[in-house]
Amino acid sequence: MKKYLVGGAVRDRLLKFPVTERDWVVVGETPEAMTSRGYRSVGKDFPVFLHPDTYEEYALARTERKISPGYTGFSVHASPDVTLEQDLMRRDLTINAMAEDESANLIDPFNGQRDLDARLLRHVSPAFSEDPVRILRVARFAARYAHLGFKVADETQDLMKKMVVCGEVDALVAERVWIELEKTLGERSPWVFFQTLRDCNALACLFPEIERLFGVPQPARYHPEIDTGIHTLMVLEQAAKLSTKPVVRFAALTHDLGKGLTPPENWPSHRGHEKIGLEALQGLCDRLKAPNAYRKLAEKVMRFHTHCHRAMELKPATLVDTLYQLDALRQPEILEDFLLACKADMQGRTGFEDRVYPQEKYFQDAQKAIIAITVDNIQTPDLKGKEIGQELRNLRIDSVRKLRRNHQCKKLS
Repeated sequence: MKKYLVGGAVRDRLLKFPVTERDWVVVGETPEAMTSRGYRSVGKDFPVFLHPDTYEEYALARTERKISPGYTGFSVHASPDVTLEQDLMRRDLTINAMAEDESANLIDPFNGQRDLDARLLRHVSPAFSEDPVRILRVARFAARYAHLGFKVADETQDLMKKMVVCGEVDALVAERVWIELEKTLGERSPWVFFQTLRDCNALACLFPEIERLFGVPQPARYHPEIDTGIHTLMVLEQAAKLSTKPVVRFAALTHDLGKGLTPPENWPSHRGHEKIGLEALQGLCDRLKAPNAYRKLAEKVMRFHTHCHRAMELKPATLVDTLYQLDALRQPEILEDFLLACKADMQGRTGFEDRVYPQEKYFQDAQKAIIAITVDNIQTPDLKGKEIGQELRNLRIDSVRKLRRNHQCKKLS
């Protein structure tokens, strides 16, 4: 049984990255031979097995042939006569087409180590163009390794552009796009994913709501970067610094979708973009089948991020009602995620990257003040039903009013 460590484990070891999982290719064996050794078959479309002790994946060496459009349109051939090099040739990037034998000797038929050293994401063969998911994967790897200086090779960039023109990207199903997006939102530089897609003209096909933001101006007084698309990627960059949660980063990414729907005659003003964008957000989430947690936080950030920015100007009643609508009393942890996305929006502007955001603490203090007021604080007897809720709201408004005065006094002192 000839087995080889392949793919990400080899790549990341050479990059001195943590290796979180290991995949193996087995050459010269049959499915029957694997099961006779105690390996458990788990592959649906091609022969993959789990090791009986380590549960690592062992796939029989295989080749693929394109037979129909889309990323599922492949005929798979796996047999004992398929060589390791043939298996590696079907992979997307040269840096993912390396292997190690059991003595840790590197097998690198497509010069993956050379491209690692050159910090290049380069396709292995023209067969790259047969699978549109590879465009998403290249963009995701660009986001993962951008801090190391990795770039997409020119010839790979050209090939991805041709794939977009040929309509291969249109065959991607929503579930697969979401899988790659969610993984990307957990990478170190997720904004690079969207820039990479834009560079090959795929962003307009996959995320038209984001593409629509580029070229839309904002008031230079508040947005020195002016372009809304640039601002959006800057906000995502700040969100990645503030939180590792993909859900927070998604909310930061989508908070300004409404600005892409502002009539050009109103530019650079975007009055009401918080509500205008809700339909676009719903359409994006419906199309990609985004989980409810992403949808709900993104909606809250879109609707109320300007409320947060103007926190000190809000009437106490408005602030109380905003916290109610954020559900910050029943689910206090939601407020933390909301505030991180809002802070990313404020800092995601040229020259504002290191600005402090006092609104964050003010909202947190208001939340604590409101939670501290319960029905036990109601002094008026004989209240019933809605009257109790209204009196509770009044008491909470009073507590925020006092909080506001204290903040104003501290600011003056």
